[in-house]
Amino acid sequence: MNRYFSTALAAAAMAVAAVGGAASDLVILHTNDTHSLIDPDANGEGGVLQRKALIDSVRAAEKNVLLVDAGDVVQGTLYFKFFKGDVEYPLMNMMGYDVQILGNHEFDNGLDELARYYRTLKADRLSANYDFSGTAAEGLFIPSTIREYDGHRVGILGINIDPSSLIASSNYEGMKFLPVSETANAVAADLKRQGCDMVIAVTHIGAMRDNDKEIDYDLAAASKDIDLIIGGHSHTLIRPHNGTPEAPSIVRNAEGRPVMVAQTGKYGRYLGYIKIDLDKLDSATPADFDQRLIHVTDRFPAETLDAEMAAFIEPFRRQLEAVDRHVIGRADVAMPNGLRTGAYANWSGDVATSFGTHAADSLRAAGMELRPVDFGMMNVGGIRHAMPEGDVTEGEILATFPFANHFVLVDIKGADFIDAMRIAATKGGEAISDEIRVLTDGDGNLTRVLLNGVEMDPEQHYTMSTIDYLAWGNDDFTPLAKGEIVWRDDAEVSLRILEHIAAETRKGMPLGADPRSRFLKEVVIENTAD
Repeated sequence: MNRYFSTALAAAAMAVAAVGGAASDLVILHTNDTHSLIDPDANGEGGVLQRKALIDSVRAAEKNVLLVDAGDVVQGTLYFKFFKGDVEYPLMNMMGYDVQILGNHEFDNGLDELARYYRTLKADRLSANYDFSGTAAEGLFIPSTIREYDGHRVGILGINIDPSSLIASSNYEGMKFLPVSETANAVAADLKRQGCDMVIAVTHIGAMRDNDKEIDYDLAAASKDIDLIIGGHSHTLIRPHNGTPEAPSIVRNAEGRPVMVAQTGKYGRYLGYIKIDLDKLDSATPADFDQRLIHVTDRFPAETLDAEMAAFIEPFRRQLEAVDRHVIGRADVAMPNGLRTGAYANWSGDVATSFGTHAADSLRAAGMELRPVDFGMMNVGGIRHAMPEGDVTEGEILATFPFANHFVLVDIKGADFIDAMRIAATKGGEAISDEIRVLTDGDGNLTRVLLNGVEMDPEQHYTMSTIDYLAWGNDDFTPLAKGEIVWRDDAEVSLRILEHIAAETRKGMPLGADPRSRFLKEVVIENTAD
């Protein structure tokens, strides 16, 4: 198939460009969780130049266009690993975003870096429920903004996620978090009092529940004055109008009125499109909105792409090519990411044990009193890309493990690790090493934890090799913070993983792991003897 001129793909762009707007139409274009995907991926999806071509086609066809991003512009490819935001934020300005809010990954390099980059943005920077008073980001954000289109006032507010056990506390020190629904309702009511005909909440709180924090559907159900929620964080692709039972696109608010909830998945593979006739807001419901997901692909010929943006990206891309091409190992089978259990989760947990064991051996040889490592744990959320079958490059590993985490050795009580596995079981699994098996009832409820085939003793102390992010109780694993960090590595985890791969390659060993889950339904054998 000719990707550039495929009938199905070309028709999507033509349909958007061909529909002229009525005087009172407002088209909202939205993205979320683009995660530094500057170039199209291996499947030809995503890419900022391709997104810009679609944005430009809509702007050429429509009088009123609002371009919104719901956070996590950064983190996920080598562009952020190497250049810390020097690429992503200028590109957001070049695409002409009108509104931007923070994602949790905007905090990955701390508040000082967040403030430095966000200060350069031309968009309205919104956050109603983060109070940055006394921090480096003080004065950079406003709770809401009002835009006027053909005599109609549209209010837009920003809502962010509870950072506790998600963002490293040192990366948002001094910032105060305000409750989601309470704050959003107060700001929305104020926007209505100021004469807004429509209120849009741009959020980074997620649409799928994996803890007790408020999500978009909670906000929608608790709201009274919000008409549309444009969300991010959970990487949910919400289908227009119908959605799915797990991710509906329409929710009834506290007064029984419908609220539209929208999200475009991740990596900029889709551009959200919502057209609203502002003259008919009084009688319209979200079902009357023209809502679409426009597939962002590499179908556009190079000469049609934004030349200024392309020239800006090129020197950064050239610097990354050598790293991307440097082969360091070979995988005998593909290891997908995005799974809570399986080969990649198992492999990373085993790497934690391997590194921790060697580190502990060296520390004991240097005179430190330290027990042998019992097991390892990583977080599947830290695995950002799949490992394809065949050659594995340095760039792939650096992009897959992009976070500035460090390996640590933790003295932890059995009861606290068991409690952590209880949380992991409700999530559907986690990256644990081969020494551990987590037994459940099959419905996400933990029954037992086995270490080397023997039930873990809640009163015994164990040595765990993990990363500081988890040891501090993040990713909802608060019981792990009860352990004591007895040693912390100086180098980032990605470097240690590269060293591990190099050592395996020198032995002639391919990369891979048992794909079977280490979270198992316990087998109960009934005694049928007389």
